[in-house]
Amino acid sequence: MPDKKTDIKSMHEETRQVELVIGKILRIGVITSAIVVMIGIIMYFINGGGGYDGNFPRRFSAIFSGIAAGKSYAVIMLGIFLLILTPVLRVVVSIYAFYKEHDNLYVIITTAVLIILIFAMMMGYRS
Repeated sequence: MPDKKTDIKSMHEETRQVELVIGKILRIGVITSAIVVMIGIIMYFINGGGGYDGNFPRRFSAIFSGIAAGKSYAVIMLGIFLLILTPVLRVVVSIYAFYKEHDNLYVIITTAVLIILIFAMMMGYRS
């Protein structure tokens, strides 16, 4: 027969591990996006401009083609995009954590938050 104390201790350890992973994701996301933005800023000063004449890249295809063309504003936009994705990834990991804890109410709530985030991003992408 399993010991309740052991089960509780195991659950607390698993929760702590998930919290550490979430913290690591946030740190890595912010540091990565800051490095990408700094690379874009350095490129801006080296190139003497952003590479665009008033039309800044707003769509993924324009950002990636701008990066391939060596345009600094596209690199900066990629860094900002990575910064925006960081908390979204945190929500995804939280859904998994709540699922592992068998906390169905929070799985539903966090999934609703993720759907709202994706919907808002898609609406922003359309404009």
